[in-house]
Amino acid sequence: MNQLTIVTIGFLLLEATNVIALYFFPGSKYANAIGVFKAWEKSKADPEIHNFVKYLVNWVAGTKLIFILLLVVILIVADQRTLLFSGIALVISIASFFWRLFPLIRQMDREDQLVPRNYSIVLGWMIGGFILIFLTAIYLSLSI
Repeated sequence: MNQLTIVTIGFLLLEATNVIALYFFPGSKYANAIGVFKAWEKSKADPEIHNFVKYLVNWVAGTKLIFILLLVVILIVADQRTLLFSGIALVISIASFFWRLFPLIRQMDREDQLVPRNYSIVLGWMIGGFILIFLTAIYLSLSI
């Protein structure tokens, strides 16, 4: 088992906890569920808006589940070359967070819409860390 496989398994486990949180405990403030957004509680005052928000949360969870299961299949059947390209694809897809989501969550953080404060910074560092870990694993896989 090479470094890229180990990092991918770690990423899968982290994402699996997020899927469980989104499906079964969406209001949680753990495992990157949406309880950190003050709007989650506010949406409960309007059933139409809350149902829409719940729909989007479950849509995200379902998309992540597809992503996870495809990665499991890749880990089971892929050769080293496919695993390497999958790692590169993961870096690109994870980095997309900084294109649209990070500016938005950073704005919400500045406008006191998140609990705890500065959650966007922690999330940004965590996602940036994952990108660096994947890039390191890719580099090490290329070096072998």
